Amino acid sequence: TEHVIKNIPWTTSKDFTVERGRQQIEELISTWDIHESWLHHSEFLEEEELKDSKRYHYRACWGLPTRRKPIPRATANVYFVIVISKFKPDTAPVEIFYRLESSRLIRRPEQCQFREKWLQDIIENKIVCAERL
Repeated sequence: TEHVIKNIPWTTSKDFTVERGRQQIEELISTWDIHESWLHHSEFLEEEELKDSKRYHYRACWGLPTRRKPIPRATANVYFVIVISKFKPDTAPVEIFYRLESSRLIRRPEQCQFREKWLQDIIENKIVCAERL
Protein backbone atom coordinates (compact mmCIF):
# COMPACT_ATOMS: atom_id res chain seq x y z
CA THR A 1 0.00 0.00 0.00
CA GLU A 2 1.12 3.52 -0.71
CA HIS A 3 1.92 5.66 2.31
CA VAL A 4 0.38 9.12 2.12
CA ILE A 5 2.52 11.95 3.49
CA LYS A 6 0.30 14.24 5.54
CA ASN A 7 0.94 17.97 5.56
CA ILE A 8 -1.06 21.10 6.24
CA PRO A 9 -1.62 24.34 4.31
CA TRP A 10 0.96 26.77 5.70
CA THR A 11 0.20 30.41 6.40
CA THR A 12 1.56 33.15 4.15
CA SER A 13 4.53 35.26 5.15
CA LYS A 14 2.33 38.35 5.60
CA ASP A 15 -0.05 36.49 7.97
CA PHE A 16 2.70 34.86 10.03
CA THR A 17 3.09 35.57 13.74
CA VAL A 18 5.17 33.67 16.31
CA GLU A 19 1.99 32.28 17.90
CA ARG A 20 0.49 31.37 14.52
CA GLY A 21 3.72 29.46 13.79
CA ARG A 22 3.37 27.48 17.03
CA GLN A 23 -0.29 26.75 16.27
CA GLN A 24 0.63 25.49 12.81
CA ILE A 25 3.34 23.24 14.26
CA GLU A 26 0.67 21.81 16.59
CA GLU A 27 -1.58 21.34 13.56
CA LEU A 28 1.22 19.48 11.75
CA ILE A 29 1.91 17.30 14.82
CA SER A 30 -1.79 16.39 14.94
CA THR A 31 -1.41 14.75 11.49
CA TRP A 32 1.40 12.49 12.73
CA ASP A 33 0.53 8.87 13.44
CA ILE A 34 1.65 8.79 17.09
CA HIS A 35 0.04 6.82 19.91
CA GLU A 36 -2.07 8.92 22.29
CA SER A 37 0.12 7.92 25.27
CA TRP A 38 2.83 10.28 23.95
CA LEU A 39 2.51 13.78 25.38
CA HIS A 40 4.33 16.85 24.16
CA HIS A 41 4.78 20.52 24.84
CA SER A 42 5.77 23.00 22.13
CA GLU A 43 7.42 26.38 22.54
CA PHE A 44 8.98 29.22 20.58
CA LEU A 45 12.74 29.47 21.10
CA GLU A 46 14.12 32.37 19.06
CA GLU A 47 13.97 34.51 15.95
CA GLU A 48 17.03 34.55 13.70
CA GLU A 49 17.69 37.29 11.13
CA LEU A 50 19.64 36.18 8.06
CA LYS A 51 20.57 38.02 4.88
CA ASP A 52 17.94 36.25 2.77
CA SER A 53 15.35 35.18 5.37
CA LYS A 54 13.99 35.32 8.88
CA ARG A 55 13.94 32.03 10.76
CA TYR A 56 11.72 31.20 13.69
CA HIS A 57 12.91 28.35 15.90
CA TYR A 58 10.56 26.13 17.94
CA ARG A 59 10.86 22.96 19.99
CA ALA A 60 8.42 20.16 20.76
CA CYS A 61 9.48 18.10 23.78
CA TRP A 62 8.01 14.57 23.87
CA GLY A 63 7.62 12.12 26.71
CA LEU A 64 5.81 8.92 27.67
CA PRO A 65 4.46 9.42 31.19
CA THR A 66 2.76 6.47 32.86
CA ARG A 67 0.76 6.01 36.06
CA ARG A 68 3.76 4.42 37.75
CA LYS A 69 6.19 7.00 36.37
CA PRO A 70 4.33 10.26 35.71
CA ILE A 71 7.65 12.01 35.11
CA PRO A 72 9.29 10.30 32.12
CA ARG A 73 12.84 8.98 32.57
CA ALA A 74 13.82 10.70 29.34
CA THR A 75 12.34 13.03 26.73
CA ALA A 76 12.87 13.51 23.01
CA ASN A 77 13.01 16.90 21.30
CA VAL A 78 11.99 17.78 17.77
CA TYR A 79 13.27 21.16 16.56
CA PHE A 80 11.28 23.11 13.97
CA VAL A 81 12.31 26.08 11.86
CA ILE A 82 9.83 28.27 10.00
CA VAL A 83 11.50 30.29 7.25
CA ILE A 84 10.19 33.53 5.79
CA SER A 85 12.04 34.45 2.61
CA LYS A 86 12.97 38.08 2.03
CA PHE A 87 12.85 37.52 -1.74
CA LYS A 88 9.52 35.74 -2.24
CA PRO A 89 6.25 37.70 -2.29
CA ASP A 90 4.60 38.06 1.13
CA THR A 91 1.66 36.04 -0.23
CA ALA A 92 3.93 32.96 -0.52
CA PRO A 93 3.55 30.32 2.20
CA VAL A 94 6.23 30.04 4.85
CA GLU A 95 8.64 27.10 4.60
CA ILE A 96 9.10 24.65 7.44
CA PHE A 97 11.58 21.96 8.29
CA TYR A 98 12.42 19.96 11.38
CA ARG A 99 15.11 17.75 12.83
CA LEU A 100 15.34 15.32 15.71
CA GLU A 101 17.64 16.18 18.60
CA SER A 102 19.84 13.16 17.87
CA SER A 103 20.22 13.90 14.16
CA ARG A 104 21.60 16.49 11.80
CA LEU A 105 19.26 15.34 9.04
CA ILE A 106 16.80 18.08 8.10
CA ARG A 107 13.34 16.84 7.14
CA ARG A 108 10.51 18.61 5.35
CA PRO A 109 6.93 17.66 6.25
CA GLU A 110 5.87 17.43 2.61
CA GLN A 111 8.67 14.97 1.81
CA CYS A 112 8.78 12.68 4.82
CA GLN A 113 6.13 11.21 7.14
CA PHE A 114 7.07 11.46 10.83
CA ARG A 115 7.63 8.13 12.60
CA GLU A 116 6.92 7.39 16.26
CA LYS A 117 9.93 5.05 16.25
CA TRP A 118 12.23 8.06 15.99
CA LEU A 119 11.01 9.32 19.38
CA GLN A 120 11.27 5.83 20.89
CA ASP A 121 14.87 5.47 19.66
CA ILE A 122 15.95 8.80 21.18
CA ILE A 123 14.42 7.94 24.55
CA GLU A 124 15.81 4.38 24.58
CA ASN A 125 19.30 5.69 23.75
CA LYS A 126 19.12 8.26 26.55
CA ILE A 127 17.99 5.64 29.08
CA VAL A 128 20.77 3.23 28.03
CA CYS A 129 23.31 6.04 28.29
CA ALA A 130 22.06 7.12 31.74
CA GLU A 131 22.18 3.52 33.02
CA ARG A 132 25.82 3.23 31.93
CA LEU A 133 26.85 6.28 33.96
